[in-house]
Amino acid sequence: MTAAGSRDAENAAPRWLDDDERRAFLALMSVAVRLEPALDRQLRQAAQLSHFEYTVLAALSEAPDHRLRMSDLAWMAEGSLPRLSQVVARLEKRDWVHRTPDPDDGRYTLATLTDEGWDKVVATAPGHVEEVRRLVFDGLTRAQVRQVTEIGRRIVRAIDPEDRCLDT
Repeated sequence: MTAAGSRDAENAAPRWLDDDERRAFLALMSVAVRLEPALDRQLRQAAQLSHFEYTVLAALSEAPDHRLRMSDLAWMAEGSLPRLSQVVARLEKRDWVHRTPDPDDGRYTLATLTDEGWDKVVATAPGHVEEVRRLVFDGLTRAQVRQVTEIGRRIVRAIDPEDRCLDT
């Protein structure tokens, strides 16, 4: 961009949201801000787990051999590696997860769901999915569910075109 082009962009009028866009954005932000704490409350009350802890256990429960590299698990759980390390340390104390060096590449650490961790996921999942249904899906039609999927994918693609969640 030339200096003149840069000045033109700076002087361009802002593209303000119209009333419909503003309402949609506020609704989306309300969901983004309120959904995780609501799921967290249910999981803490019912299973003595945070939503992040449950997400880690659930990701491991769905992985081949119930095992993932910590870096991949951090990505899947939408958390930083330091945060994940702290959470996995807590889960290890409860005998739900254990860590070992990756035999294929010692620079990596594997997190593995234990049998006790599997049992915790199996016991926790029904209550969690019921809360997800109550909060998210019970008020929507099938067509709206498909619309939410498409809308979510488009927004994520704009934020991060490389996001692997779009493939699921």
